[in-house]
Amino acid sequence: MTKSYRVLVLLGTRPEAIKLFPVIRVLKSESSDVDTRVVVTGQHRQMLDQVLDLFRISPDADLGLMQANQRLGDLTGRILCAVETLLRDLSPDLLMVQGDPTSAFVASLAGFYHRIPIAHVEAGLRTYDPGNPYPEEANRRLISVLANLHFAPTARAARNLIREGVPAEQVAVTGNTVVDALHTLVDVPFSFEGTPLDGVELDNRRIILITSHRRESWGRDLEDICLATRDIVQAFPDVAVVYPVHLNPNVRSTVQRTLAGAERVYLTEPLDYLTFINLAKRSFLILTDSGGLQEEAPTLGKPVLLLRKVTERPEAFEAGRARVVGTSRAEIVREASRLLSDADAHLAMAAGENPYGDGRAAERIAVGIRRWRQGLLPVLPPDDEFRPSHPLRSP
Repeated sequence: MTKSYRVLVLLGTRPEAIKLFPVIRVLKSESSDVDTRVVVTGQHRQMLDQVLDLFRISPDADLGLMQANQRLGDLTGRILCAVETLLRDLSPDLLMVQGDPTSAFVASLAGFYHRIPIAHVEAGLRTYDPGNPYPEEANRRLISVLANLHFAPTARAARNLIREGVPAEQVAVTGNTVVDALHTLVDVPFSFEGTPLDGVELDNRRIILITSHRRESWGRDLEDICLATRDIVQAFPDVAVVYPVHLNPNVRSTVQRTLAGAERVYLTEPLDYLTFINLAKRSFLILTDSGGLQEEAPTLGKPVLLLRKVTERPEAFEAGRARVVGTSRAEIVREASRLLSDADAHLAMAAGENPYGDGRAAERIAVGIRRWRQGLLPVLPPDDEFRPSHPLRSP
């Protein structure tokens, strides 16, 4: 009997679960000789569990590494020791990680120590500024040094990898799996009744969805984002803001101190993903420092103002679907006011092709793994890769 090919999919945070769900689903539907195991590190306990329940992902192991207000160094050490033990017990043929969380980097390091091939989903995103985003930019660049299979979401991401010396035949352009995930949810019937938004007046108002939690913005920058929020609401009486506040106390203290009690500003607990996506669909404008939301918003047809200095996802910005505004109070107010006052400007940012995917990324990843297993390169034939119908310019 042929030995089954064991793929260990490791995830730790809500974004990883969202983006790996389509891949897990496709791999589990593969032939019976593929043994897909899902392991969660669990450092974002509450927010992660919501997504696991939504997508009906049943982990084969849960490392339970969450600690309150944990430091990166402590988390890194706990993940490394736990994953090394796991790899010895499960002996996978391939270790799959996603994106740029600390869990993905440390698991890749453990896989490298055990000489296990590593597949990196959402490979090649770069700002080339190690401090923005922090520590994610360093994490994803380090994973690229360790990985064997590089599933890049866009042609630009693939070019980044090849310029850094990754063999081109080990890089495949797949589109981003978050688009696949959204395709499964976007038309599901939904009501805000019974959610944290039950009772919030959403009708007859233009809703601005805000998320901001990045480490590099803690302190004064986050305070300026909050002050800009107050300015926008005061200037536009028909605007209301919904801000699901991250659980990290460094975020919550600033947001609560600055925005609690502000008129037409609704601070909520973190929303489950289905509620969050439906809120995004209902929104007029999105202000965020989130990586994933930069990709989700064009899929939903929503303009984005990015509350960061640089982005590793420039495709939507080149296509006119988003704009970088940083954390300057004046710049945030100016750009938001422009979109709230100019219907043509808003429409121009809301419409157009999605540069991040076509809903088939997970299928391409599964094909790439099958070809790798069979010793076939390139990972994907060029004609099978994701390409927008209107390619964006090279950098």
